[in-house]
Amino acid sequence: MSLIDQQHFGIARKIVSNMTSESWETIPHTCVTSEPEVTDFMKVLSEINEGKDKSEKITVNTALLRVIVEGLKVCPRMNSHIQFSRRLVRGRVDTFDHIDISMPVVLKTGEMMTVNLHSFEDKTMSQMRDIIHNTMERANNSDMNEVMFEVSMDNTIQGLKKGKLSQTVCRLIGAKTGKHKVKTLKGAEKKAYYSKPVETRLTKHDIEQGTITVSNLGSLYLGWEGACTILEIIPPQVVAIGIGAIRHTPVCDEDGTIRAGIRLPLTICFDHRALDMGDVVPFMKKLDEIFQNPSVLKEWV
Repeated sequence: MSLIDQQHFGIARKIVSNMTSESWETIPHTCVTSEPEVTDFMKVLSEINEGKDKSEKITVNTALLRVIVEGLKVCPRMNSHIQFSRRLVRGRVDTFDHIDISMPVVLKTGEMMTVNLHSFEDKTMSQMRDIIHNTMERANNSDMNEVMFEVSMDNTIQGLKKGKLSQTVCRLIGAKTGKHKVKTLKGAEKKAYYSKPVETRLTKHDIEQGTITVSNLGSLYLGWEGACTILEIIPPQVVAIGIGAIRHTPVCDEDGTIRAGIRLPLTICFDHRALDMGDVVPFMKKLDEIFQNPSVLKEWV
């Protein structure tokens, strides 16, 4: 057996590895999947986009984010953070009135980055579209190592304030020594980068922790015939939602008629310490209601 490659973790891989490890070590995941029919939903979205330039069209992703926001409004507990001490068996759930969506995106370099789409609770689909477009433009104009190092250092400082001295020392050693040292900008290059207006690049505000995570996995593989069965809940969030690839499939109506239709695989993972299945049902029912009566989309443009 011969080694064909070896790559030490960069800052992005370190952050993902740390957060996902904490997720699986501390969170009791419960997952449910569904495949609502979205045939009429897609027809209405096509009507909304008819005659528009590409830059003005509402993508499926944007429309689904708007639908998810409506679901969270009737099920606000899903839009929460949890604090829990297993040693003391004490905990609380903090529910927010703002909906900040953590959404993984793929950059032009092929790197994946999770951005925070702030305050989506009161946005139209057009506003969501523009915010996502602007965020992607700024992301592609940013040095990801610099942005993520800012966030990592901020998290380390917060940990130190909470008395996590050992964790802080270990993180600094891991980030600043040997082959595992995180490479960031230096000297004139660093000065030039930080002289860019913050409006043209990402800052730690753009990738800090949101209130819920929504991953459009279907956008990575449009011909995907499967469905996501589980995904990480990133602490202290209590819910992660996975969107699969829209697919054409036979649909059986109540009268037994079989016709061509479109279904959308959805996965909801929730922290069982914070939520039970019954707590999530209102969210699922709201989404079904919108998919069955999608003309409401025209009111959200």
